[in-house]
Amino acid sequence: MAKYKDLVGTGVVNFAGEYTGSVEGQLWYNSSEGKFQYNAGAEVAAWSTANDMNQAGVLGRAGSGPQTSTVYSGGDESGSPEMRAYTETWNGTNWTEVNDLGTARAQAHGAGVSSTAAIAAGGFTNTGPNQGVVAVNESWNGTNWTEVNDLNTQRRLAGACGSSTSALVFGGQISDPSRTVDNESWNGTNWTELNNMNTMRFGHRGAGTANTAGLAFGGQTPPGDKVGDTELWNGTNWTEVNDLNTARYIMGAGGTSTSALSMGGATGTGVVGVTESWNGTNWTEEADMTVARYYNQGNAGSSTSGLFGGGYNASGSKVATTEAFSLSGGTKTITTS
Repeated sequence: MAKYKDLVGTGVVNFAGEYTGSVEGQLWYNSSEGKFQYNAGAEVAAWSTANDMNQAGVLGRAGSGPQTSTVYSGGDESGSPEMRAYTETWNGTNWTEVNDLGTARAQAHGAGVSSTAAIAAGGFTNTGPNQGVVAVNESWNGTNWTEVNDLNTQRRLAGACGSSTSALVFGGQISDPSRTVDNESWNGTNWTELNNMNTMRFGHRGAGTANTAGLAFGGQTPPGDKVGDTELWNGTNWTEVNDLNTARYIMGAGGTSTSALSMGGATGTGVVGVTESWNGTNWTEEADMTVARYYNQGNAGSSTSGLFGGGYNASGSKVATTEAFSLSGGTKTITTS
């Protein structure tokens, strides 16, 4: 059997960080991170058009899952102040209408790892106390939504990440103009208050698959400033890390605390299709979405694959447009189980 050195012409290099002198296909050991990495060739980022959603536009969906298996729910009725309980699942090819939420609402916070297991927590009903902001939490089993234990603090437009049994909800708006930095953890049964975020904001996004590791980014601070602030959660505390390149809020998002995606959003001066990938240290600008959009509350994908369905376009019209993102090439890390 041919040895690695015979095939590539060099042994495995021990290098502290990303080996910028590597050639395509070359493997090295990143001693700074304790990982084996390789050069997968020139990086290519692209968006492609996918099948439309059945319902156009939303005022923030509770979404969750990877690029090929996602559930979106809630929103507002077109041309009406009424909230809706509508739910759709995505199988990688098509959107399918399924059973509704128990409580109709928009701007809820979704967490889940597939289209068959998710939660939708909090949101905005447009009626009742706290100006319609609620703490209602529902669990999705792939067929039905079931009401489970509420958040401790009602909120809308917060960040969220995790799974149906291990999730976080952080920050958000508890009523207008009240904001919060509160951070809550879900264990599948109850919510527990943990250490707060550093920056108070709403309309930010989250990435992560459990309540022990998460990422919060973007949003709007109480004065109305759009920010690129990014914070990393290690299961105990939030730590400020490198900012987004483009400050914005109410964008699409997905991924983990070390491999995330930020898609589209509103900057305060306009709607953008800006896409950035997170590698655990820095945000990198990638190819823009074909249709610039915002107000997508979904979490779908990773730093190399993402999904953005629905939302509002730059003219303020609701759309059913769906786009899929892919990123190939670049530095890859070899993972072991």
